[in-house]
Amino acid sequence: MDNLRLILLFSLGFTLLLIYQAWMKDYGPQTAPAAAVSTQTAGSSAGREQQPGASAPERIPPAAVPADSTATIQAAPVTQSPAAGHVEVETDVVKAEISLKGGTLSGLWLLAYPVSLEHPERKIRLFKGTEPNLYLAQSGVVGPPKAPSPTHEALFHAASTRYRLGKGQDDLVVELKWKDGHGLRVSKRFHFHRARYVVELEQVVENHSQAPWTARAYYQLQRSEPHKQKGVKDFFQSRTFTGAAYYTEEKKFEKLPFTEFKEKTLDLEAKGGWIAMVQHYFMSAWIPPADEVFHFYNQTVPGPRFQVGVYSTSREIAPGSEVRFRSTLYAGPELQDELAKIAPGLELTVDYGWFTVLAQPIFWLLKEIHKLVGNWGWSIILLTILIKAAFYKLSETSYKSMANMRKLTPRMQALKDRYGDDKQRLNQAMMEMYKKEKINPLGGCLPIVVQVPVFIALYWVLMESVELRQAPFILWIDNLSAQDPYYVLPLIMGVSMFIQQKLNPAPPDPLQAKLMMALPFVFTVFFAFFPSGLVLYWVVNNLLSIAQQWYITRKIEGASKHA
Repeated sequence: MDNLRLILLFSLGFTLLLIYQAWMKDYGPQTAPAAAVSTQTAGSSAGREQQPGASAPERIPPAAVPADSTATIQAAPVTQSPAAGHVEVETDVVKAEISLKGGTLSGLWLLAYPVSLEHPERKIRLFKGTEPNLYLAQSGVVGPPKAPSPTHEALFHAASTRYRLGKGQDDLVVELKWKDGHGLRVSKRFHFHRARYVVELEQVVENHSQAPWTARAYYQLQRSEPHKQKGVKDFFQSRTFTGAAYYTEEKKFEKLPFTEFKEKTLDLEAKGGWIAMVQHYFMSAWIPPADEVFHFYNQTVPGPRFQVGVYSTSREIAPGSEVRFRSTLYAGPELQDELAKIAPGLELTVDYGWFTVLAQPIFWLLKEIHKLVGNWGWSIILLTILIKAAFYKLSETSYKSMANMRKLTPRMQALKDRYGDDKQRLNQAMMEMYKKEKINPLGGCLPIVVQVPVFIALYWVLMESVELRQAPFILWIDNLSAQDPYYVLPLIMGVSMFIQQKLNPAPPDPLQAKLMMALPFVFTVFFAFFPSGLVLYWVVNNLLSIAQQWYITRKIEGASKHA
């Protein structure tokens, strides 16, 4: 049993090492700008660029749509400098820049989400029109070949260069206009809303010419290549997902890592669904109408840059008539409740990995507790108590086994002294003793193994839920998603782990005993760099375990004395 327990503890230690490295990947100091601009630390070179007013993007290659008579994207003739300027839009939750070149969203700041608590004036930026970390939401309409079309490279015009959601105003419409000089007119209307990260886009195509005009609409997200770390350490890192994703009723939720863009070709038609770019805590997604058939595609273009998008079926516009193409853009935090209301499966972009089936109900419970107490720290404490109560019987079995093993420690030491280095006879004698005393040597380990998936699922809930990002607790802990600045919680965790070890039976092997005694120190060092929310959970769990184990051990040892 001692060997198995040691293996389990070292396995847990190695897992914690991987978790620590993943934490450093997301929150530690960066040596170069990362693709997910939202995770840049204050003072980095990329962070200083996160201010409104970035210049217009360079010429973007056309989207990969079929080369038939109605689908090839043609760039409109450039009648002025490609630096066509932009329109600034501000609501109560976002500040955006819409480039007049193509009506592309080339800037988006989330006003409720600062980059860091130390610099609350600097907001998280999603879209960015320049390298490094180029990130764009593009759209357009494709007409017949060789004819000018209002693609994401065409030049639009706006009545104003600045729009702001006024007090008492719930909706804000920003309209861009384009015309080809032969009777074709296109209006791009962006509908912004109060307290929402949803932007509805309506592309109205009016045909005032004498001939019919065939067109299809497309919507795509484009992003440059993320920074890659190199080295042996990076090989062991577990990291949050940054890449593309899509959803259809047939395929359900699928992730498309940037490293697989060239190998995996997205080429399918579906009614409804969506395409997205996902990163830690934040995302963007184009959501076409659920009752229309759209073609899903992806491609890599020089840079490299990664595109994922959808385009509609062709529609003919008779002379004197118009056609309206509609789609919805979400660009903001991964708020699961809001995402679930917008489109089916959109909440799955909160990436809990293999443990989603456990993590989602755990997050739901944590969220319901938060509604009652209003503080995420206390919510974590109450959730830990509920989880501990759910596993009370399993833990009781484990602690009873450990208490019985502890009671047999003197007899085990006597057997070791008797048989010395004769391992075979020593093991036989120990098994006979276990059988006689009706003790299962694995009884203390198996209940712990059953609980491991729940603990890992809770870890991902604490790591991936944007609701806990920069959430305060009490006293000096003002950010549950960052490490304890004074290392108080890690020290408490280390002490609690040391006390737990004293309640467990000591291994008969002196070397094992020394290694076990070193684990609290090693774990304290690991947890010193973990998010304080996770350390808080572990401290509370340890304290509850100590109370339960102390009670059971005292009860069994007391019954043994009166026997």
